[in-house]
Amino acid sequence: QVQLVESGGGLVQAGGSLRLSCAASGRTLSSYAMGWFRQAPGKERLFVAAISSSGGTYYSDSVKGRFTISRDNAKNTVYLQMNTLKPEDTAVYYCAASSELYRLGDISTYAYWGQGTQVTVSS
Repeated sequence: QVQLVESGGGLVQAGGSLRLSCAASGRTLSSYAMGWFRQAPGKERLFVAAISSSGGTYYSDSVKGRFTISRDNAKNTVYLQMNTLKPEDTAVYYCAASSELYRLGDISTYAYWGQGTQVTVSS
């Protein structure tokens, strides 16, 4: 079992930055692909970014060039650096872990989920 805990969310003005963290316990993260998803009120949960166990990164078109996903296997932590934030980035952000190698943008790939952290971007 993998337990995931997100932190770093908050309220920020448009154009600002936040860094989300996802700390894992129970298993070492080094062999897992990690993803970030977000869910706005009344909307479905959508893919934001993923990083494979070998360090390959993938982004949704809506965040490409603004967000950066990274991992520190020594700290068993994954990060999401979010720059140039927009009001439409407002959502609950979830991190997730997957033992799969492919389809990292697919929500069904991920077996383990954190509880989420709220990000609110004001205009």
